[in-house]
Amino acid sequence: MNCKEDQKVLISTFEKEVCEGLSAFPKYLSSKYFYDEVGDVLFQKIMELPEYYLTRTEYEIFKTNTSDIVKSFDTDKEGFDLIELGAGDGKKTKILLQELQENDYDFTYMPIDISQNAIDGLVKGLDREMPGVSVQGQIGEYFEVLDRLKHMSDRKKVIMVLGSNIGNLLHPRAIQFLRKLCNAMHTDDLLFMGFDQKKHPQKVLDAYNDKTGVTAAFNKNVLARINKELNGNFDLDKFMHWETYDPESGTAKSYLVSKEKQTVDIDDLSLQVHFEAWESIHTEISQKYDDDIVKWLSEESGLNILRSFTDKNEDYKNYLITKTK
Repeated sequence: MNCKEDQKVLISTFEKEVCEGLSAFPKYLSSKYFYDEVGDVLFQKIMELPEYYLTRTEYEIFKTNTSDIVKSFDTDKEGFDLIELGAGDGKKTKILLQELQENDYDFTYMPIDISQNAIDGLVKGLDREMPGVSVQGQIGEYFEVLDRLKHMSDRKKVIMVLGSNIGNLLHPRAIQFLRKLCNAMHTDDLLFMGFDQKKHPQKVLDAYNDKTGVTAAFNKNVLARINKELNGNFDLDKFMHWETYDPESGTAKSYLVSKEKQTVDIDDLSLQVHFEAWESIHTEISQKYDDDIVKWLSEESGLNILRSFTDKNEDYKNYLITKTK
């Protein structure tokens, strides 16, 4: 089951990672490949589901603590750059931008995304809705852009990572990620990051396994992309979405499980993939946290928690973090 990469001078990251993941044992695919035009629409639907509490709780935190959050960013109103990694549609961020604008803070908003389309849409939308806000969209990988900004300006930075995106990383990789953020920060810079909290295990399971099947369709979209972009012949009906949650480790995992013994061809990779009945493809992790775990992750990364903001049920927290002096 080797991909004939030598037939191509150039091979995309998508091709490379699909080949590696489906040739491995156990099989895996990255959740970042859920997202294309179809996947983006499905994720918007997920965020509106009654079971999917994450977006609502972070939105509640922002609405309830707007003034406090903004003041904590720039206590003395000396001016700063607000840098958001993976800004998406910016719905939650707009609450903060409005507060900053109305209270005459000196700031520039810099959303960073690898997708030109996402940044263009956000910048145009903000220009229409909040014409007074200075917006400088940045295209590229997070750390490449952060490194560029670090060398361009000594102005204070507040780096935001929302939506518990860090939850897609197991702890060792989360520490690597946080260390990179730490290295990109000056002494007075701040990190504002969302962490989904441990809670009733059933509530976690329901969030990633809704009754209407939207999450299942979102998970299967990675197979649909392989069919569409790499000439695969996955029969999506022969795979089921399966979710698990381990309350001890705080790890929720998503899988696609083959309902029968089958073989799938991916023509563009010259790859045949064999599945035994009930064999799985691991597609995503969603890590859950408590204060002790976040404190440990921060300390391991050269960071220090200043304070946190939470919703009324304490389902989710946004932590304000600085570099260890």
